[in-house]
Amino acid sequence: MSPLPLSVCMVSGAEAARIGRALESVAGWTREIIVVLNEEVLDGTEEIAVQHGAKVFREPWKGMIAQKSSAAQKASSDWILDLDADEEVSPELRQEIQTVLAQADCAAFSYPRLTSYCGRWIRHGDWYPDRQNRLWRRGRGQWGGTDPHAKLKVDGSVRKLTGDLRHYSHQSINHHIQKTIAFSDEFLRQHSAANREAGLAHLTFRPFWRFFRGYVLRRGFLDGWQGYYIAKHIAFETLVRYAKLRAANISPNSSQTMSSKD
Repeated sequence: MSPLPLSVCMVSGAEAARIGRALESVAGWTREIIVVLNEEVLDGTEEIAVQHGAKVFREPWKGMIAQKSSAAQKASSDWILDLDADEEVSPELRQEIQTVLAQADCAAFSYPRLTSYCGRWIRHGDWYPDRQNRLWRRGRGQWGGTDPHAKLKVDGSVRKLTGDLRHYSHQSINHHIQKTIAFSDEFLRQHSAANREAGLAHLTFRPFWRFFRGYVLRRGFLDGWQGYYIAKHIAFETLVRYAKLRAANISPNSSQTMSSKD
């Protein structure tokens, strides 16, 4: 089968340990692979990308939204698929894309993302289906949202696919905890800039609600101990975010002190 009129666009930092799997999942059946790589990366990521036929562009980090937009602007195919270095197109999703793309009458497609965590695929709770809208017709989508959480804005209809995009986001529990610090700091910056406040209700009700929703209502309990831990971690992450915001509300200088201690 000839390659699809599809450009795969990736932005990457130092990802030599993971990017090969992502590239292998799209090499050969897509027309081109574009990787926008942070200019300071020296761990071999560029060499791995080139080995898989990717066109590599070195650029300074401009933020997730600007970086993804830069990659998409370099695409020359009719369709664009955005892919992260810690993701992989499953055989089922690949086959589905190959089937529907030639007859597509929509502006974009969405698909579920399935995350691997501590040896288990997580199929319930707040992490699934985690539907991603990152396959679109060139000229019909643009990146927006709030850094670091880029969101594709589509001009037109979006059809749902059923094949999973596999996600290997958390390399370990320690890696997961470290991300909590970075994301809570970003949450604090955004909410402080918008002059938002956190009261006792945020500290008490929101963490409890996030656990109850993920573990009970969304059946996270079906994912074993990993499902329980994920629900607990999300609740803790929520508590940390609002505790930092509460501290900043009480004393604006405390947010800077807290971030420096992190």
